[in-house]
Amino acid sequence: MDTYYNPADLKKFSAIADWDKNLAEKFFAWYGEVFKPGELTAREKSLIALAVAHTIQCPYCIDAYTQDAVERGTTEKQMMEALHVAAAIRGGASLVHGVQMMEKAKKISM
Repeated sequence: MDTYYNPADLKKFSAIADWDKNLAEKFFAWYGEVFKPGELTAREKSLIALAVAHTIQCPYCIDAYTQDAVERGTTEKQMMEALHVAAAIRGGASLVHGVQMMEKAKKISM
């Protein structure tokens, strides 16, 4: 295996039902409902999932939703723009926590 995450494991995802069929069935039913078109199209949801996958750094999700987004007609530029949005939010979240650090440092310095 060349990577820490085995890409073949993604195809085994349904195996989580082996140890708890009831909860797995509930999860997969809910997951399926979430990705059905509603106020957002399936394509929009796929693009959101791809951006979130990068934010949580899930290689399985990145693979799955890159493929899904491409199959739904998402362009490379659209995928990269979504990634930059996710990165900006993630970077901003890290930076805004700097306020907490600054407040703590001020209290310690007093």
